Amino acid sequence: MPLLTWSTESQMPSQMEELRKELASAKSDDIKAVVMSKMESLRVLAENAIRHAQKNISYSTREFPIETILQKYQEGLDSDTNELFIPDYQRDYKWDDKTLSRFIESILLDFPIPYIYIANVSAEDAELDGRVEIIDGSQRIRALHYFVNGEVPLQDLKELKALEGFYFEDLPVGRKRRFLRETLRFVELKGDVSESHRRDLFERINSGMKKLVGAETRHGSEYASSEFYKRVIVPCSADKLFSDLAPLSDKKKSNGDHLELVTRFFGYLNDLESYNGKVLQFLEAFLAKSVDRGADFIAGDLAVFNNTMNFINAHFPTGFRRTPTSKTTPRARFEAIAVGVALALRDNPGLVEPATPVNEWMYQDEFQSVISADSANNKSQLLARIEFVRAKVAG
Repeated sequence: MPLLTWSTESQMPSQMEELRKELASAKSDDIKAVVMSKMESLRVLAENAIRHAQKNISYSTREFPIETILQKYQEGLDSDTNELFIPDYQRDYKWDDKTLSRFIESILLDFPIPYIYIANVSAEDAELDGRVEIIDGSQRIRALHYFVNGEVPLQDLKELKALEGFYFEDLPVGRKRRFLRETLRFVELKGDVSESHRRDLFERINSGMKKLVGAETRHGSEYASSEFYKRVIVPCSADKLFSDLAPLSDKKKSNGDHLELVTRFFGYLNDLESYNGKVLQFLEAFLAKSVDRGADFIAGDLAVFNNTMNFINAHFPTGFRRTPTSKTTPRARFEAIAVGVALALRDNPGLVEPATPVNEWMYQDEFQSVISADSANNKSQLLARIEFVRAKVAG
């Protein structure tokens, strides 16, 4: 009997379904035996497919004191060299002060806290080798960071009403010591855990059903039918020079991240005064304002984008990358360079080169600290990184 084959994995279920129908309608035992033999061949191929897809991944469970967790997260945070780091596919910090406070209250009350998932990053990327990537739990770790560093007071507590308004420093000395000794449980993945596997695990942990967000949602909204969106956002996001300057992983490309970057570029460039720290709402409001943008403005938008990309291509050796070999584009870095350069060119259309050579500042600690600050969508931090680049380029 010849082996069964199929052109794509998606055809497997349909073949099994057809065989079930054949088996149900078979008139003789001989025909049934042939059909059942084919079904068994499908099962063997399916098992082989599962074994082939399985990766050599192991894991261990660990417990770390909060003090150690914060040390590994905070040391090198400003320069993006911290051992325990948040990857670019993670969500921005979303917790409000009430959620943070209830989390801290849970720790103080000795309530069980869900596992935090981390991965020991291998030598696939020299910049990350030996560091530990947070796959799930970044909101909790950042909440600890903000609380212990005195940035948020406790509020809206459910059980410990006596602690309302307390910052970490207001706690009794003994309680602070005990809090920092409290441990959180981690699941650490080891072995063949590539970036794509880590991203996939993040999605699986955080969504039973994947929800469309950001550019994916806007691309299917009413704004996508406007002339501005069709003639500016879409073609700019597909521009080859832009794609070369701002590389993205295949997964990010498929999620529409080039559309996201271009929308942020035009939104921050043209309507920054309306920004309130909430990116999604801001971009949707900006696109709503741009629905009736006329042909003259659209031509100007395209010229601004092309001039900006050409200037960056000419004077920024690594484009929006951090290093020549980086395979992704951090959003904060993109926003700083793209919008900063565009504003400098708007100030001085005749500008032919940066007032301060790029190599003198782009790879220095000052710039890195500006673009890697936590709560990156905070308006003051967004303005700070854009104005930093604008000043360096325009002088």
